Amino acid sequence: MPSPSFFSSLIHSDARNPCFLNYLIESFKLSTSRALTISNRFHWVKTLEKPRSAVQFLKHFGLSDSQIRSAINSTPQILIVDFEKTLKPKLHFFQELGFTGSHLGKFISTNSSLLTSSLENKLKPRIKILKKLLGSNAKNEDLIKVLCRSKMIADKYTDSRLLSNALYLQSCGVVGSQLSTLLKRQPQIFTLPESGLREIVNKVLEMGFSTRSRMLVHGIHTLSCLRKETLVRKFGVFGSFGFSEAECMDMFRRTPSLFRASEEKLRLGIVFFMDTLKYDKTLLIRKGSCLMLSMEGRLIPRYRVLQLLKVKRLLKKDPSFDNVVRLSEDEFLEKFISRFADDAFDLLVAYKGHLTDSS
Repeated sequence: MPSPSFFSSLIHSDARNPCFLNYLIESFKLSTSRALTISNRFHWVKTLEKPRSAVQFLKHFGLSDSQIRSAINSTPQILIVDFEKTLKPKLHFFQELGFTGSHLGKFISTNSSLLTSSLENKLKPRIKILKKLLGSNAKNEDLIKVLCRSKMIADKYTDSRLLSNALYLQSCGVVGSQLSTLLKRQPQIFTLPESGLREIVNKVLEMGFSTRSRMLVHGIHTLSCLRKETLVRKFGVFGSFGFSEAECMDMFRRTPSLFRASEEKLRLGIVFFMDTLKYDKTLLIRKGSCLMLSMEGRLIPRYRVLQLLKVKRLLKKDPSFDNVVRLSEDEFLEKFISRFADDAFDLLVAYKGHLTDSS
C-alpha cells in the first residue's frame, strides 16, 4: 500500500500554488483537499505578506484563532483582499451596531461572507429595513438578536423578499409589535419565497384562525417551525390520551405555541395533569399553556409544597393548581412558604427537593 507521504506528494504535485497551500494547511489546519481547492483558486498569490497581514488585522478586532480559521474556511478571499478598504469598513460597521469583543468574532466566524459584501449597496440598506421593522431600540439588542439567529443579511434573496414578506404579513393583520416579535423569534419566515409564506398563512387560516385575531401570528410562527408529519405526530400524542382531532384543533387555535414543545414533554405533562392531578381533558384544552411549564422546575416542586401544606392542614381551602403554577417565584414563596414561619424550612426542602441554605 502506498504511504501517506506518497498521496501527499501527489496532491502537492497538483497544487498550482504550493506555498499558499502549505500556509493554509499549517496555519489554519484546513484539510489538504480544501486547502488545495483554495490555493488553486487563488493561484496568482505568490507571497504570504497579504494573508498574514489580514490575519493580524482580524486578530486586532478580537477574532480568535478558531474564529479566523472558520471564517477563512468559508470565505478564503478575506485573506487576499485589501483589508483596509474591504474588511475594515465592515468590521467597524458591525461594531457600531453593537457587536464587540468575542461577540463580534463569533458573529463574523459564522457570517464571514458579509466581509466581502457591498457595505453601501447590500449591508446598510438591509440593516435599515430590519431596523424599521423592529422599531426603535437604542442599543440594537433586537437587531443583534435577529442577525445572530438568521443569515438573512447574507442571503442573496433578502433584498427581494424581506420587505415584500413583511408587507404581505401586514396585509394579513400581523402589524406593529406582532410583526417585530415574529421577526425576532422566526426571522427565517421573512426570507421565504412569497409563495411559501402564503402557503403557511393559508394553512393557518384553514385551521380556523382569522386575520382579525391576534392569535394568527402565533399560528404562523408555529406552523413555520413544524413539518406536517411532526404536527400529525403531536396530535397523535393527544389522541393516545383520548383527545379527538377536533379537540386537538381547538387546543391548537387556543395555544399554538404548545405544539412547538417536544412530544416527550407533551406526554409527560398530560400524564401529570390527567393522572396525578385528575384534570379533565376539557380543562387542558382551555388551558393548554400549563403543559408548557417546566416539570422539574415548576410543576412538580409546587405540587410537592401543596401536598405538604395539605398534610399539615395549613390551608383553609385547596387553591387552584392552575393558578398556583402561574405565580411568579417571589409570589409563590411568599404565599405558600414564607408566611408559614414554623414550617417554612420543611416547605422549602419540599420545594427544592433537597436540603438548601435556610437563608
